[in-house]
Amino acid sequence: MKIGNIQFGDRPLLLAPMEDVTDIGFRRLCKRYGAAMVYTEFVSAEALVRSVKSTMNKLTISDDERPVGIQIYGRDVPQMVEAAKIVEEAGPDLIDINFGCPVKKVAGKGAGAGMLQNIPLLLDITREVVKAVKVPVTVKTRLGWNSDNLIITELAEQLQDCGIQALTIHGRTRAQMYTGQADWTLIGEVKRNPRIHIPIIGNGDITTPEEARQAFERYGVDAVMIGRATFGHPWIFKEIRDYLNGKEPDPELDFNRKLDILEEQLRINVERIDEYRGILHTRRHLAATPIFKGIPDFRQTRIAMLRASTVDELMAILEDCRKRLGN
Repeated sequence: MKIGNIQFGDRPLLLAPMEDVTDIGFRRLCKRYGAAMVYTEFVSAEALVRSVKSTMNKLTISDDERPVGIQIYGRDVPQMVEAAKIVEEAGPDLIDINFGCPVKKVAGKGAGAGMLQNIPLLLDITREVVKAVKVPVTVKTRLGWNSDNLIITELAEQLQDCGIQALTIHGRTRAQMYTGQADWTLIGEVKRNPRIHIPIIGNGDITTPEEARQAFERYGVDAVMIGRATFGHPWIFKEIRDYLNGKEPDPELDFNRKLDILEEQLRINVERIDEYRGILHTRRHLAATPIFKGIPDFRQTRIAMLRASTVDELMAILEDCRKRLGN
């Protein structure tokens, strides 16, 4: 697969942009374990234009995570154009436009997936952003606003005509939010459209190597984007890549090594921000990671883990988990 001048090789696996998840520390871990491309948390065009410090901080990227994309969202053409220019100066390999976020604070204000109710404006934003920057512009969106409005096959052609260089499709409508099962049939239909020549990236419910292989083989997508399944699981990219390449699971990636990775993530977050917020950033991953499933009567340990307020306290709990399961 190729986006602009970026070569990704065969069947690349991408880390989805996720608010409060894909900070620089987590992105670098995912990159280390096989993500072909990573994305920042999405950033508000309005906040960028106003130079809000917390938003500007999200533009920080490092060379060891490349190729990396920065995703922006908004509902105003001039703001989105200006935001894209600001983002381009941060040096990403591409800019992605979010037309898929379903949460009320975004979609309810007409941005993100809310744009699926205003296709003319969606296309104007896309067209003008493409013209405003030199780096490749891509789009991430959904099947439509609801089940009565499944517009993705037509919208894909319209977006391609605006000049985007890849399209990521999440296999749900905005109305579904993150419930139900992702429908990949329409993603496959877009990919099979002979008029579509840009890469089509599939997203939604990829949690296992087998599901990733099915996405490539049954629906023909050029790449697979993985979101929630990466929580506490940055090595999922290596597991899937090894499977796709016909390799046996890596015996060195055992419980102790995985716990080492999560502890490293904790240290990265604390050093990058501060102790309190670094722990908060890591809790989501500790709560979601699959590695603790083999520990009997883990509920109380998990509660203690999520209540820990210092690094020493949290590391002591993790070390106890290591003794209980890692030997």
